[in-house]
Amino acid sequence: MAKKDKKPTRLRRYFTQEFKRDAVAMISDDRSLTSIAREMGLPRSLLRRWKDQIDGNTTGPDSGMPAMSEQAEEIRLLRKKLRDVTEQRDILKKALVFFAEEKK
Repeated sequence: MAKKDKKPTRLRRYFTQEFKRDAVAMISDDRSLTSIAREMGLPRSLLRRWKDQIDGNTTGPDSGMPAMSEQAEEIRLLRKKLRDVTEQRDILKKALVFFAEEKK
């Protein structure tokens, strides 16, 4: 029985913010996103994601944009605080039941 050849592993490519900005800057009305992606050897979807990030349509760690608006950040912090307070309340309820049974 012949051994199966392993598929060669793909090397992950990393792109600088400057490269991403330059690639997105090439997109214009007369040149399509697809033709630019093909010319640069990039997947079309990757170039589209970079364009959306730079245009501010999405946010994230590589976008160069703040990850959240002030309201979204406040909501995130309030939800965390609510989780913490709810957890503390549940612990106190259990402690109350425990000590109430102990007194009997």
